[in-house]
Amino acid sequence: MTIMVDQQQLNVEEFEKLAMSLERDEMGVRLEYIDGRVGVKPMPDGDHDEIVQWLLKRVLTYRRDLSVYPELGLKIGAYRKGRARPDAVVAPDRSFAGHGEWKDPASVLMVFEVTSSDSDTDRRDRKEKRTAYAEAGIPIYLLVDRDACECVVYSSPVGGTYLSSVCVEFGVPVELPAPLEFTLDSEPLKDLTR
Repeated sequence: MTIMVDQQQLNVEEFEKLAMSLERDEMGVRLEYIDGRVGVKPMPDGDHDEIVQWLLKRVLTYRRDLSVYPELGLKIGAYRKGRARPDAVVAPDRSFAGHGEWKDPASVLMVFEVTSSDSDTDRRDRKEKRTAYAEAGIPIYLLVDRDACECVVYSSPVGGTYLSSVCVEFGVPVELPAPLEFTLDSEPLKDLTR
């Protein structure tokens, strides 16, 4: 479900207050504010959680100097007017010490999203977030698309778009470009789609 809100009716500061109050009330809801719209991010299912763990374990196997931050709040989009909670963020250790709830993405090396079964996943994960992450200059956006049973690696952000995208089926190694430069075994993802 997405709630459409005119940007002049709800600014970023008002969004942050709304998001904080809903999350503190333990409504089981995560809100995002992308391209002037408030979106409700669905709560993940068990397979989704296991896919995030798949990434976490593999990143830490290759790069002990990095951390994987699930559901981290990021300031994204043109002029930092957006707020998103990627399924996971990869950044150097201690990148966000002393930061508030919504972090600047300057130290982020990769964002990671897993598609959901809701009707908004096409617009949100495949389009809007891809653009917002590129606008923020995040070097890599890894999308695990459970509907298509494939991983898409977007890289080389320039002018609000990723210049490179590589798509591989589950089971095929996923090559991550610089600044990460390692390969993920996507074979385990075959068992995490229904």
